[in-house]
Amino acid sequence: MAQAKDGIIVKPNTRSKRGGWICEIRIRLASGQIVRERVVAQVANKTEARLWAAKRRDQILAQGGTEAPVKKEVLTLAEFWPKFIEGHAQANQQKPSTIATHERIWKKHLSSLGDRRLDEVDDAQVQLLKGRLSAQKLKPKSVNNVVTVLSKMLKVGVEWRVIEAMPCRIRLLKSAKPVVEFYEDEELERLVSAAGKVDPRTHVAVLLGGDAGLRLGEILALEWSDLDFTRGLMKVQRSECDGAVTLPKGGKPRVVPMTARLKAALHAHRHLKGPRILYEGIEPITKWPLKWLIDVAERRAGLRQGGRVHILRHTFCSRLAARNVPMLTIKGLAGHQSVETTMRYLHLSASAPVEGIRALEDQGTNRAQNQASEKNSSNFS
Repeated sequence: MAQAKDGIIVKPNTRSKRGGWICEIRIRLASGQIVRERVVAQVANKTEARLWAAKRRDQILAQGGTEAPVKKEVLTLAEFWPKFIEGHAQANQQKPSTIATHERIWKKHLSSLGDRRLDEVDDAQVQLLKGRLSAQKLKPKSVNNVVTVLSKMLKVGVEWRVIEAMPCRIRLLKSAKPVVEFYEDEELERLVSAAGKVDPRTHVAVLLGGDAGLRLGEILALEWSDLDFTRGLMKVQRSECDGAVTLPKGGKPRVVPMTARLKAALHAHRHLKGPRILYEGIEPITKWPLKWLIDVAERRAGLRQGGRVHILRHTFCSRLAARNVPMLTIKGLAGHQSVETTMRYLHLSASAPVEGIRALEDQGTNRAQNQASEKNSSNFS
């Protein structure tokens, strides 16, 4: 490649997954000395890379090619963390639950690295962190959650020019996809019956999860104005986490038809306490009191306890799949962002394998009967 007139050549860095731009600087000083530098600049585009290289070239000329460039002070992880939360997580309007999870991960797992500068977090430090987390019996998925937050933090540092490039390469652990639990039809009916005997709130909450697929936060934030009893429709347009109300997960409202029994339960539960559907006394019900009510219903139904609201949502999606509802329809009703997420819910019920084998047997029986019928017809003719 020919030498550029300004002493700078910029080209894409295709040799690394980290990307960036290769900046080649070649200048002749007044003394006749030729100075060459080849640096990878982690910037967004070619224009920014050329500006960065021009600044570096001018710095070399000003120093006469003898002095090392002045290295700017790099923040420690502890110093950068609040800037990351405010300038990235909050500025991009991440869900309060996501920000709360980041804060827990920082406090419990990453704060031990707080005195290290961002450019000091090398591959060895990352491996030591993963080893320490594994020694604490964290599952691979949980370990990956921690190092993903660290990775994002460092990438934001690069974007904000706090550091010039990623100081390490973070590799995630291999983790098996979790088996998503759901209730069989008979188990769900037992839970619905038991919930009705606890109180009307519990009955409504179980049906909102099992018959409409609402998440916990969506159940908490549901209001009477979201219901259209005339058309039998429910608009799921908000979610609550620790008192903060946001859009549902995925950022889009959705409309879900109400089953007859859900509509009847909501009719019977109507009150004048306020706009929300579920209350604890005179205040809207919160996460833990609702989980406790579900726990009571689980115990009465003879099911594993834990106030597991999300298993009702799993059950909603699984029941639809078992009835051959199209995948895109399930995706829309559940409010999934991706069809891949919907596919996680397409489990087989315990009876499905048996039914599948019976279908094969029936097919074989029908084929034998058809062949016998054809033979008899041939003999008759």
